[in-house]
Amino acid sequence: MKKLAVVALGGNALLQSDQKGTISEQEKNAFATSECLLKLIQRDYNIVITHGNGPQVGNIMLANTAGNKVYGLPEMPLDICVAYSQGFIGYIIEQQLKNVLQASDIERDIITIATQVLVNKDDPAFKNPTKPIGPFYTKEEAEKYARETGSVYREDSAGRGWRKVVASPKPLVIINKKAIEKIAREGHIVIAVGGGGIPVYFVAPNKLQGIDAVIDKDLASALLASQINADKFFILTDVPKVCLNYNTPQEKTIDRMTIAEAQQYLDEGQFPDGSMGPKIKAAIRFVENSGKDAIITKTTLLGIDNGGTRITLV
Repeated sequence: MKKLAVVALGGNALLQSDQKGTISEQEKNAFATSECLLKLIQRDYNIVITHGNGPQVGNIMLANTAGNKVYGLPEMPLDICVAYSQGFIGYIIEQQLKNVLQASDIERDIITIATQVLVNKDDPAFKNPTKPIGPFYTKEEAEKYARETGSVYREDSAGRGWRKVVASPKPLVIINKKAIEKIAREGHIVIAVGGGGIPVYFVAPNKLQGIDAVIDKDLASALLASQINADKFFILTDVPKVCLNYNTPQEKTIDRMTIAEAQQYLDEGQFPDGSMGPKIKAAIRFVENSGKDAIITKTTLLGIDNGGTRITLV
């Protein structure tokens, strides 16, 4: 039986930080990412792909606001914007991955699933928004938009500017997880939990409703990987391996660490929330729940032996 892997694509899989976000740019990036995914497929893995949506969902919200101001169009809530982003990002990945597979004479169906994720409406995150979305602004621009809209803006930990932040509640249940696993194990490629999933909660018994939030993509991906019994969980980022003392003269790469070691480094502040922190937390959660390995690595090293940092149970 083929092994099942969940691959959480990094933000640069579709959009680089210095790009405007045109469809041609995103298609080109998705094609390059798909060529890396091909290595894993050729190693006989069934795969489920997840992805972020931070820049895209922020841009969708900006377009909504502009449409409301100029044409009086109704603004869509954040959960609808997340669903919108799942559709068009999934389409781009589907198309470019299909192009790569066809060039290698590999026949696989690729299916994008608009994925709802259950959260708790009383999650403390709703009182402390932390999840950045949309473009970067100067401090003056951020203060202006905060006054005009009542939204919250915070400075990026990497010094790239200020971004709007929204609530990021803990994911609890992946809706349709059984179907995602079944389709993937049948050999089809599934794109799911885009942007961390569409956040929903029970407004009444047996009645789901969307809520304004963006779930962390890596945490939702780890939950999905656990709930579909994945054999491997890959978290892709823009560095080859996890580093201690990152971007300092004392920088040191890590080939392997246990979840106890990873938690210790987290507690020491080695992995900030705005950088590697969410990926380490997601890896720990998957390994704790499954007993299987998580690997954090650069997209170009996917499917290469000893590529990236391996997080293990012991």
